[in-house]
Amino acid sequence: MSGIAAFALTAEVLSGAVVLEPVANMYSRSTTDSDVVSQATYGANVVLLERKEGWAHIRTADDYTGWTPLSALREGKQYASAGRIASVESMLAHLYRETSVSKHAPLLTVPFETRLEVIGESADTTGWWQVRLADDRVAWVQSGDVTFDAKLLDVAEMLALSKRYIGLPYTWGGTSSFGYDCSGFVQMLCRRRGVNVPRDAHQQAAWDGLATIDPKNPAPGDLLYFGSSQHKITHTGVYLGDSRFINATTYQTPTIRIDDLRDPHWAELLVAVRRVI
Repeated sequence: MSGIAAFALTAEVLSGAVVLEPVANMYSRSTTDSDVVSQATYGANVVLLERKEGWAHIRTADDYTGWTPLSALREGKQYASAGRIASVESMLAHLYRETSVSKHAPLLTVPFETRLEVIGESADTTGWWQVRLADDRVAWVQSGDVTFDAKLLDVAEMLALSKRYIGLPYTWGGTSSFGYDCSGFVQMLCRRRGVNVPRDAHQQAAWDGLATIDPKNPAPGDLLYFGSSQHKITHTGVYLGDSRFINATTYQTPTIRIDDLRDPHWAELLVAVRRVI
């Protein structure tokens, strides 16, 4: 193959795409009969690595790969990467066709942290922003659902944020406020502190961007890692203090909940503690 042909093939395969669904599952193979490995959320810009019979092999910003239906994507220019951008601060935000919550059902409901391209403000109704959606439709979002200045959080603020999600159902592979898994939840909380930790619990525990802490002396905000050994980590949560921690778990009730490190179940499995530095 000539160098020009090889370059053309690479450029075609490594094209960009934008996620059109509120939450798009990423599967280990190009079939819904395979396991979900992660998720890509609305408006996210992803790299399209490969196409296969209506499926796309994509890579997300956290360097995670998986298969999602091509119908969940729009190929082409990036979304919400320039201009005036609002970020969803509510747990979920409805987007409407007009500045009314009662005339029609929402066009779309998007999760926390979704970025939206703002193109205008209502001239006759206060408290609404007009946005361009990832598929070029126009919608309206209430100003109370978004922010233009998503500040980085300190430890206390991050812990307060984490408690907003108590009771949210555990979702395997979940990375959004539609439902998190354990490492997706921790990844989001770290992101709000300005730290982009890896996607999976065992990757986070091994990441050199976190400091190693004595498991006997955790401090509020430290990341806890559980498993059969330090080499087989399968779960994570965030320490709150007084032996309590918050986590997305399937233990007893599949939710985001507060647990106690003195519970024999957790005491036996705690193998590592890490701290954001």
